[in-house]
Amino acid sequence: MARFTLPRDVYHGKDALEALKSFKGKKAIICVGGGSMKRFGFLDKAEQYLKEAGMEVKIFDGIEPDPSVETVMRGAEVMLEFQPDWIVAIGGGSPIDAAKAMWIKYEYPDCTFEDMCKVFGIPELRKKAKFCAVSSTSGTATEVTAFSIITDYAKGIKYPIADFEITPDVAIVDPALAQTMPKKLVAHTGMDAITHAVEAYVSTAHCDYTDPLAIHAIEMIQNDLVDSYNGDTAARDRMHNAQCLAGMAFSNALLGIVHSMAHKTGAAFADYGAHIIHGAANAMYLPKVIAFNAKDEEAKKRYGVIVDYMGIADSSASDDEKVEALIAYLRKMNDALNIPHGIKYYGADSYPTENGFVPEDVFLSRLHDIAVNAIGDACTGSNPRQPSVEEMEKLLKCCYYDTEVDF
Repeated sequence: MARFTLPRDVYHGKDALEALKSFKGKKAIICVGGGSMKRFGFLDKAEQYLKEAGMEVKIFDGIEPDPSVETVMRGAEVMLEFQPDWIVAIGGGSPIDAAKAMWIKYEYPDCTFEDMCKVFGIPELRKKAKFCAVSSTSGTATEVTAFSIITDYAKGIKYPIADFEITPDVAIVDPALAQTMPKKLVAHTGMDAITHAVEAYVSTAHCDYTDPLAIHAIEMIQNDLVDSYNGDTAARDRMHNAQCLAGMAFSNALLGIVHSMAHKTGAAFADYGAHIIHGAANAMYLPKVIAFNAKDEEAKKRYGVIVDYMGIADSSASDDEKVEALIAYLRKMNDALNIPHGIKYYGADSYPTENGFVPEDVFLSRLHDIAVNAIGDACTGSNPRQPSVEEMEKLLKCCYYDTEVDF
């Protein structure tokens, strides 16, 4: 038996944020990140709409990019004191992911972070509060997913929390919020979205319910991502829908080792002054993982189907040729979005450079531990080809040096 779970309501399109006016409850806490939602007036709007719904409103702000375990615990303490019956998270993936984890701790104060990380092991939520996610970026789709990514900075590891219990009750996908994204964020979140769709389509957990969502998301991203990056506002609006469809697909079909590797390398070199931004990591690793997974015949066929829908190779081409076409297309897209092709060339500002911020000797010294952690990531189990630790090390080396995957 399989399961397909989405928010009960998805409000989308122009002025979708006004749906907050219809919420029923006494108290709402708004969880938000940096200043962009306040600067552009969306935080004030959300607060006003909830007050119009008759609720007392508290704001928990300052949630950092790549939210920490400490931030989660601090937010949960505020919730325990305020006792909201609605948790409204507004912004990019970071405040929404953090708020999901806070929600667990709010409802179950004795739950530890280690308990949260037990895959599909969270007890029943909604005893105290319902959850609404309002997305401002077009990539993570955490507004419709059963996932949250929290960083343990002491270990330098990003941990995925995975359970259908943390799927939001309500998702608000208002394109006006996406217009606030800076150009670099458009690139990274967009490549995160296409990675979600591609990995969902070849995942061992894919099904008839997830395949159409994944394929249509890929087609939309192909048509709109680069134009959105270059300032086309209509394309930016469509990308906000596309990433949400990709999220619906992967939340139910799960992901693969592109995400496992991105999770375990993202904060692994923070002591050298930067993170490998999640969407950029996905963009660099996806072509390598496609080459690795294509050694599996079923995965290779499914990559071929993706290429057929994208129309980037002759329909009479072999599946091997289609895989090559897909890899070439994604690399070209990375070039158009100013994303490097390997960790060695990844600058501290995320842009391509001759000498990236991760020294070769440091990468090699940490390689084995990163590979072990990636194998143990929650996303690895649904990858179409299961790598050994040795293969994961070789794959990570290809992602560092930007060399071909031939194993």
